[in-house]
Amino acid sequence: MASQTQGIQQLLAAEKKAAEKVAEARRKKANRLKAAKKEADAEINAYKAERERQYKEYEARILGSKGDMESKIEAGTRQKILDLNSNVARNKEEALNKLLAIVLEIKPELHQNLRL
Repeated sequence: MASQTQGIQQLLAAEKKAAEKVAEARRKKANRLKAAKKEADAEINAYKAERERQYKEYEARILGSKGDMESKIEAGTRQKILDLNSNVARNKEEALNKLLAIVLEIKPELHQNLRL
């Protein structure tokens, strides 16, 4: 009976050691998972930052060219308005004189549909 008790004690001790090893393995696995998650998060954040930087560069290039086009169009529009204003100022007097001449010069004529 003593050998059975001693055998049981050895089995219990072996079972306890095995349980401790399993628990330690679980802790190590959990730590590895945490470390892997932190590493993955760091990689994801680095990738996001890189893509965001690339997007900002692309956006600046595109919007920069849009801004250049807008400024060119605005400059062209301002120049056309100035040209039109100068043409109006230059031809205003002549146009008014022609209009007044047409309005004030009355030539009485019989209408073509008038039958005599």
